[in-house]
Amino acid sequence: MKMELPVISWVFATAGVLLWASGGSAGPMECHFDSRALCVFEGKHYSLGESWMDNACMQCTCLHPVGVGCCETVHRPVDFPAWCEVRVEPVTCKVFLVQTADPRLPCSPGETDKDPSHGSFHLEKQLEG
Repeated sequence: MKMELPVISWVFATAGVLLWASGGSAGPMECHFDSRALCVFEGKHYSLGESWMDNACMQCTCLHPVGVGCCETVHRPVDFPAWCEVRVEPVTCKVFLVQTADPRLPCSPGETDKDPSHGSFHLEKQLEG
């Protein structure tokens, strides 16, 4: 299959925009390119340049005939206590910082004194064991 120069230029320009859009003040946003991917999501076919949001909060763009490019749409925090983890709600793409030990509880970056592995809670568990 022979591709014309304008199509290749358009593909590289689109890939550049995807990478440029991934920058931010939080953690770096990741972009991926799959040269074997089809421009199909949930049974719908997409044409060159069309975009869709997948179930992992990735914005994907059809770069047919050369593949699909996808970039994260959420900024994930990078500076938080080790006893916390990042959760992304699939439907709304909202980011939450929660405690690893109990993901139902929120975790704030400045709460280093509330680490469940330190203090009386940890001492109590050691005495029980």
